[in-house]
Amino acid sequence: MKMSHQLLIAAAVAGMGSVAMAQEQIIKIGHIGPVSGPQAHFGKDDENGVRMAIEDLNAKGMEIGGKKVKFQLVAEDDAADPKQGTAAAQKLCDDKVAGAVTFVNSGVAIPASKVFHDCGIPMVTGAATNPDLTKPGWNTTYRVIANDNALGAALANYTAHVLKLKNVAVIDDRTAYGQGLTDQVIAAVKRAGGEIVAREYTTDKATDFTAILTSIKAKGAEAIFFGGLDAQSGPMRRQMQTLGITQPLVSGEMTRSDTFLKLAGEAANGTYASLAGVPLKTMAQGEQFAAAYKARF
Repeated sequence: MKMSHQLLIAAAVAGMGSVAMAQEQIIKIGHIGPVSGPQAHFGKDDENGVRMAIEDLNAKGMEIGGKKVKFQLVAEDDAADPKQGTAAAQKLCDDKVAGAVTFVNSGVAIPASKVFHDCGIPMVTGAATNPDLTKPGWNTTYRVIANDNALGAALANYTAHVLKLKNVAVIDDRTAYGQGLTDQVIAAVKRAGGEIVAREYTTDKATDFTAILTSIKAKGAEAIFFGGLDAQSGPMRRQMQTLGITQPLVSGEMTRSDTFLKLAGEAANGTYASLAGVPLKTMAQGEQFAAAYKARF
């Protein structure tokens, strides 16, 4: 995801809100993400990617229209909260950024995208996957990864055709991301000839899933799909082991994290998670980027 940030910044420059300063134009690039709270590891990782891209561009001595430019990061915290996210978007509009690299959460991105549209500033996300984000067709809203239509189908097809499991129980955290992805998985499971034996709900604040898992265990599910974040999927996987549930846990890209591995412990084995893009090792200079990022941060 972070590999895309130089491209995102280039797209944002199309907005070209800039301030002249001593013969050098300062071009502000905004970033909004959850850099506080339980999702801070996602938000800070993303923000660091933007910071690194800006440093790389500034080191090259960029010019636009024959004038020297310097990119400047303006970073805001949305704490994974829609109200705070829309307020942060308005703050970047008021600060006249040229564009913004934004949002880990679809539930934040969807309402905030209207703020950016209304002030005419392009926003680009490398993480918000709910298809509703781009449905308005605004020329200020961009996404550079697969949406939940593709991710849900991939997860369901893998479960049905590779794992050869047809009876699936699903759990979602009722966020725009979790519910949207789970809806797509349900549809794809049915298209693949499978059956949804249970649909359960939790929240993105929950840590105890014993009652939900006990109910699912009695319904003969061959696999459990969870639409939500690593802060929930980690404890969920550990509790599955405690309850003697040996079926695999299948989840989205937000489970593919070090935080999940830490929270799940040894129970992490037997979990399948998607990647909403391509592996870094298959991208041009991907492995070099990963090494540089690790060294920098």
